[in-house]
Amino acid sequence: MIQVAGIADRFREGMAAGWQVIDAGALRQDTDIECDVVIIGSGAGGGTSAEILSAAGLAVVIVEEGPLRTSNDFSMDERTAYRDLYQEGAARSSDDGAIMILQGRTVGGSTTVNWTSSFRTPEPTLATWAGVFGVRGASATEMAPWFERMEQRLDIQPWPLPANANNASLALGCERLGLQHGVMRRNVRGCWNLGYCGMGCPTNAKQSMLVTTLPAALGHGARLYHHARAWRLLTQGDRVSGVACVGMHADHQRPTGVALRIHARHTVLAGGGINSPALLLRSQVPDPYRNIGRRTFLHLVDASRADFDSVIDAGHGAPQSVYSDHFVWQDGAAGAMGYKLEVMPLHPGLTASLLGESGEDLHTSMLRYRSMSMMIALMRDGFHEQSLGGRVELRADGTPTLHYPLTDYVRDGLRRGLLSMAEIQFAAGAKEVRPLHRDAVACTSWAQARSVIEGLGMEKLRLRLGAAHIMGGCAMGEDEQRCVTDSDGQLRHMRQISVIDGSLFPTSIGANPQLSIYALAAKLATALAQRLRA
Repeated sequence: MIQVAGIADRFREGMAAGWQVIDAGALRQDTDIECDVVIIGSGAGGGTSAEILSAAGLAVVIVEEGPLRTSNDFSMDERTAYRDLYQEGAARSSDDGAIMILQGRTVGGSTTVNWTSSFRTPEPTLATWAGVFGVRGASATEMAPWFERMEQRLDIQPWPLPANANNASLALGCERLGLQHGVMRRNVRGCWNLGYCGMGCPTNAKQSMLVTTLPAALGHGARLYHHARAWRLLTQGDRVSGVACVGMHADHQRPTGVALRIHARHTVLAGGGINSPALLLRSQVPDPYRNIGRRTFLHLVDASRADFDSVIDAGHGAPQSVYSDHFVWQDGAAGAMGYKLEVMPLHPGLTASLLGESGEDLHTSMLRYRSMSMMIALMRDGFHEQSLGGRVELRADGTPTLHYPLTDYVRDGLRRGLLSMAEIQFAAGAKEVRPLHRDAVACTSWAQARSVIEGLGMEKLRLRLGAAHIMGGCAMGEDEQRCVTDSDGQLRHMRQISVIDGSLFPTSIGANPQLSIYALAAKLATALAQRLRA
């Protein structure tokens, strides 16, 4: 038995028992294979689809650009985790470098590195999709059984332990101000409460695709190719017949030059926002209304740092266990931009990069590291005519980038988010609060913070922005002029291809999106399995 500190590495054990897991980077000659369904991406959409389709008796091949890393490899070391487990070595950003984009790139996708926060799609979001984009079959009532199915499958339950000091500060500030807040639901089983979820779970407690649906699919005979970058779709007229991939070197960046061509009855795109629309753009599929890659949403995030007199140790314990939805729908779906409030875990490398300081300033800040908390406001983008999100584009070498402009509407939401966070942090007992903004100063009172924030320009590269929830780019719905796929995720103008991932969302979710992807993928993959078996 392969073990780490008494924890069995079940994925490696399965491989030893005969699972078909192939490193495409090690292929020495061009290879052609055939299957019923090829799934491009192994994250929330791809992993869920793989389990359902393989259980239906279909021959499934899963393609993953990133490496295979399992519990034995998760050393809780930032230096290797960001390099190995994230898109572009955790250096992915918007085209102007102003928005840091954290997105998984490993077997299990972002589910391997996310912070486990799990929410059902809010009812106002589902209502907007139906009313504005004509999405059918996805009302709160129709989605309820799919949410329940995946909640049971992935042990999604309210976090039962006391919040760490970082999350407790959010709860305390909200309580003192009379603001709504709640306990997170998390997809964990037997969690050790380590706090390093963003670097892969070394105890297999996180119920990611790496330890749940992918092992199930491999047990049903599915094949997994990692270090395989899907480069273009194989087409015959208006029919997609598979995908052409290139092997990737062990550095995860350079193609080996060896081709892997997968010929399939049906192709499922599950590479997520940015990567799925990029593959369609590279493949030059019909797009008469130029919708592919548009309406890409981020839950654009700004942040507020607070220093306390007490020890916070924000990198220890469940990363997120408390949230506030007080401001998400305050002005209605189409009103002023709403935002969800959470805190983020702080580890030294990530913290130093977020602060945006150098020299003596950075040294002074890091001396306060153990007493530091970081609150984040996640903007609910996509519900207003001045919130059209971003646009996925291709660089000269064919790799994707994201253009995401800021409007006055978005800037207003970012400013109000900073104001809300500062007030909550002072209410929780912070001695100093400083927005993550190049022109901000450390404030010692709520009155001072309010004055400072109201005077800040909400401009890119002055305001430090990030995102970890990449959605849209292949919007679903029955409005052909606005939507890339129909409500079943089937691509328009091409046959034998579906999109089953977060790129389908016509707007952002307004909540952490992994459970929304799980449930939608379960629904769409189940229907696809029935069609293919018929």
